[in-house]
Amino acid sequence: QVQLVESGGGLVQAGGSLRLSCAASGTGFSINRMAWHRQVPGKQRELVAAVTDSGITNYADSVKGRFTISLDNAKNTVYLQMNSLKPEDTAVYYCNCNAASYRTGTTNRYWGQGTQVTVSS
Repeated sequence: QVQLVESGGGLVQAGGSLRLSCAASGTGFSINRMAWHRQVPGKQRELVAAVTDSGITNYADSVKGRFTISLDNAKNTVYLQMNSLKPEDTAVYYCNCNAASYRTGTTNRYWGQGTQVTVSS
């Protein structure tokens, strides 16, 4: 079982920056990929950015050039550096990871509890 703990959300003015962190804990697993999603009330959860254990990244078009995702493999921690924030970035941000069990070889997806990001205009 993998637990994800997010931190770093908050309130910021438009144009400002925030850095989200998400640490994965547990035993007997290997992380293949970690990602950040976001969701606003009444809308589907959407992918913001993802990174594989080999460092391959992808971003939603709406955040390209403003957000940077990075993964510290040694700490099983993913970061999302968010710059030039806009009011439309306001959402609950969720961390998730795909982790493979050493014992069974199966890969499961895990989610964090979410952290609120609010960007004021």
